Amino acid sequence: HLVDPSPWPLVASIGALSLTFGGVMFMHNYSGGGQLLCLGICTILYVMMTWWRDIIREASFEGQHTFAVQEGLRLGMILFIVSEVMFFFAFFWAFFTSSLAPVFNIGGVWPPAGLEVISPWGLPLLNTVLLLSSGATVTWAHHAIVGGLKQEAQTGLYLTLTFAIYFTTFQFLEYIEA
Repeated sequence: HLVDPSPWPLVASIGALSLTFGGVMFMHNYSGGGQLLCLGICTILYVMMTWWRDIIREASFEGQHTFAVQEGLRLGMILFIVSEVMFFFAFFWAFFTSSLAPVFNIGGVWPPAGLEVISPWGLPLLNTVLLLSSGATVTWAHHAIVGGLKQEAQTGLYLTLTFAIYFTTFQFLEYIEA
């Protein structure tokens, strides 16, 4: 399946470039950094809205989402999830390598000298419980939707949203403290 030529990948790339350079320039107090950052954000938001609009239009009104296209979308989502799993695997591999076998560059100790470590039993544990609970409640809501239980689905989604709000608030507080 070949898609029709679209300007959105190119425009999104330009927006991502503007967002990246604008962010770096803004953080280093260069002139025009804030404007370039805002331009990048606006470009990315514009591309998201218009590209998704085009996809919905192609699927709903033009009937272009054939079985082959749907399989391609599924494969794309699977590859995205696999890439996320690999990213977190690499992230935790690096963390455990650094913490279990610290190198001489950091004095051979973990955590490195001069770092104030956050206790994992306070806010980080609460955030982990909230994150796992939201996963359980959204799964409950999904099963309720599949089973046609509207009230249970609404309750599950409400609890998931509540957990998400608390999680985000606590993350904000944790970053302020750190």
